[in-house]
Amino acid sequence: MKGYWMPVLHSHLPFVKHPEYEYFLEEHWLFEAITETYIPLLMRFKKLEEEGVDFRITTSITPPLAYMLSDRLLIEKYKKYLDKMLSLTEKEIKRTRASETFNKLANFYNKLFTEIKDFFYGFLNQNVLNGYRYFEEKGCIEIITCNATHGFLPLLQPEIQSVERQIELAVKTHEKFFGKKPKGIWLAECAYYDGLDSILAKHGIEYFFLDSHGLIFGKPTPRYGVFAPVYTPSKVAAFGRDPESSKQVWSAKEGYPGDPNYRDFYRDIGFDLEFDYIKDYISPDGIRVYTGIKYYRVTGDVDLAHKQPYDPDKAKEMTKVHAGHFHISREKQMEYLGKFMDRLPLIVSPYDAELFGHWWFEGPEFLYNLFKEIDKHKQFKAITPSEYLNIYPENQVIRPSPSSWGDKGYYEVWINPKNHWVYRYLHQMERDLESLKSKYNNNQRVLKQLEVQLLLAQSSDWTFLITTETAQQYATNRLKEHISHFYTLKEQLEMGKIDKEYLKFLEYKYSIFG
Repeated sequence: MKGYWMPVLHSHLPFVKHPEYEYFLEEHWLFEAITETYIPLLMRFKKLEEEGVDFRITTSITPPLAYMLSDRLLIEKYKKYLDKMLSLTEKEIKRTRASETFNKLANFYNKLFTEIKDFFYGFLNQNVLNGYRYFEEKGCIEIITCNATHGFLPLLQPEIQSVERQIELAVKTHEKFFGKKPKGIWLAECAYYDGLDSILAKHGIEYFFLDSHGLIFGKPTPRYGVFAPVYTPSKVAAFGRDPESSKQVWSAKEGYPGDPNYRDFYRDIGFDLEFDYIKDYISPDGIRVYTGIKYYRVTGDVDLAHKQPYDPDKAKEMTKVHAGHFHISREKQMEYLGKFMDRLPLIVSPYDAELFGHWWFEGPEFLYNLFKEIDKHKQFKAITPSEYLNIYPENQVIRPSPSSWGDKGYYEVWINPKNHWVYRYLHQMERDLESLKSKYNNNQRVLKQLEVQLLLAQSSDWTFLITTETAQQYATNRLKEHISHFYTLKEQLEMGKIDKEYLKFLEYKYSIFG
């Protein structure tokens, strides 16, 4: 055997729940992720199990995602979403009957949504977390946690417990949903600052992940680069991302998703078809949205209007080709690294889970074929962090460098002229909460909701969306919403006049950390 490969998926969405609306656009982030990523991945894992193929993968399930996947209201809305998508595919089968090519695709989507619905109601028993629990019990998956609300830890104030609270609640939430404390954590945005490891160690975290420069610029320089973990001064293991294997998959320009045979993400019938036909399947206020039904392939360097029809069979064959290419690339990489190391090299490949299925439609099938390649050839082994640390418990001690996996590698995405206004409010809310806790210790219910509003405002998703100008208005509104709720409650607490109906509504809408 030539080495180990460690695939890591980061499964996260910000907490979005709007019980005051029957339809809310941003709730569909969850519905799309379930339908296009989480269920397709779990279906491939079940298929691997049934075929007797050994596989290993590590995945984070963040606290906001775990709560949303278990929320009764959101699941009921998801069921309606699934039924509506099936209804649309049936409508499309009738509309496209004059075209053999597009009718075949309409039937393809009808079959796909039917299988997803059957898997959701059957194997998963209407809770996606059941699938992850099942494969963790089988030893195929290692589930790790993430900071409580995906807060960007280097920009919070550790001296007044904000960072520690993000970690403490992450551990408690993981224990609530998975019945045990997590061994590892995906730090939101892989963001690290010097000294964070001591807080992780305090709460029983044994390992985390960094982008490559977080290790390479550490002190002293790691002798094996990113191809073996290191220990921090607090004896928490840090695994570094391998740039080559990561880019090979996630890059739309240089990686596999850009292949002309794969499905194009942007060409969707929600935008293509006449409004009167599609209006019942898009936003009620007439906003065009992605339906997930896409009839065209990447094609090449052409504009959206000139894309060629998608061929699912050809795309499926290409996942086998790319799985084989990825396999031989890792094998050759390990052969080379093995010449300079006194242990088997480790290739760590972390990705956002939504890359597989949502952004790259064929991604789950690629992973399925890749695990089959690994099992067939046995040139290297897929491994989880805990398994690796059991094999190699002794590792070099260094101080990792402050870093993130964002653009330019540090903190600029989350603090810049577009979003820096956020932090004066976050830091003031942190200080105010500490003060209120000491004065009003007898009113835990209100204090808890104050903390929920602070934690949700700390989510790195909002500052990221403001920077990238995607869902910028929603992100800004969410920040203002949490700030407003916080100071309304603070005023009521200080005046001794709690609006119980208002508090009850906040508890229902922001039903997290119950």
